[in-house]
Amino acid sequence: MKGIKYLTKLDQIDELSDEERSTLKKVTKKFAFRTNDYYRSLIDWDDPDDPIRRIVIPNIWELEEWGGLDASSESIYTAIPGLQHKYERTALLLVTDVCGGYCRFCFRKRLFINGRDEIARDVTEGIRYIRKHEKITNVLLSGGDPLMLSTGKLERIISQIREIEHVQIIRIGTKMPAFNPYRIIDDPSLLEMIRRYSTDQKRIYVMVQFNHPNELTDAAIEAIRLLIKAGAIIANQTPMIRGVNDDPKTLSALFKKLSFIGVVPYYVFQCRPTAGNRAFVAPVEETYEIFQRAQMDCSGLAKRARLVMSHSTGKIEVVGKTDAHTFFRYHRAADPEQIADFLIFKSNPDACWFDDYDEPVTEYSISSNGDSH
Repeated sequence: MKGIKYLTKLDQIDELSDEERSTLKKVTKKFAFRTNDYYRSLIDWDDPDDPIRRIVIPNIWELEEWGGLDASSESIYTAIPGLQHKYERTALLLVTDVCGGYCRFCFRKRLFINGRDEIARDVTEGIRYIRKHEKITNVLLSGGDPLMLSTGKLERIISQIREIEHVQIIRIGTKMPAFNPYRIIDDPSLLEMIRRYSTDQKRIYVMVQFNHPNELTDAAIEAIRLLIKAGAIIANQTPMIRGVNDDPKTLSALFKKLSFIGVVPYYVFQCRPTAGNRAFVAPVEETYEIFQRAQMDCSGLAKRARLVMSHSTGKIEVVGKTDAHTFFRYHRAADPEQIADFLIFKSNPDACWFDDYDEPVTEYSISSNGDSH
């Protein structure tokens, strides 16, 4: 399927009525719209609740006032333009502000708003920063979607990172296998580049985002097969999205199908309280129960995902609940002293984010020699 056409105007979506287009243009004035012919073809237009439609086609609910544009305070971890350094061993390079499609629930939708430029158009300073910080072993390329760059430009970035001795892992965060798998299938130079720089001792990880089983088409599976054959390790991460994958049957089907094709289910994220996202968010404790019921239906290989929130202070894992309490653990932390801290809060069924809970009932810190505080 060569010559995928990208669509950035609602007038290009013939399946929408004139009335729908008129209404939804109010949304696209605020939040950018983008999809392509391939991804549009996955939508069942006879189903108003079709999950693929919900992922990519604007909805009037996005205009509800809720959340902020930088829900996880990424700005405070921006060491230099285009580079975030939140965790000691990981640096994140924002290398593009374009995606194969714009997810309506995107937590970084601020990048697609005119006048906001947080991207490293030139990674020279970022590479210099990574070279100076020898504790950095992981570099994550993100954006936007790095696979929207030409293979030549992407290789220039990856080759420079590979020259840094202390960087062991390069990660490419991409939804392109779902949005446009032909970007991979039809570009042997991309696969050759992966083969060249994903070495036996220093792998390239491709962090894909499949949100729903319907995205795992034959073409998507072929793209994954080719990436694995080229030497990449593939892991999937997805937010839990209201109306897309917020039921155990759908989520377990996603986990199982990913494991069948050799993709590790890695993270399920609590959908961030980003502006425009209210209709996509399930409360934390409901998310946890859905996640647990989904995993109960999976084999061990399909149940490796962790349920986390990418909070401003770190990746906070939701690890359990009772009727009275909900339990969290810092899976990653910006402050190394907080890593593995265990927190118990009174249950709050309406809480959509970590900040919606009151002070913890109990906090246990390994870094404090086992003393709870």
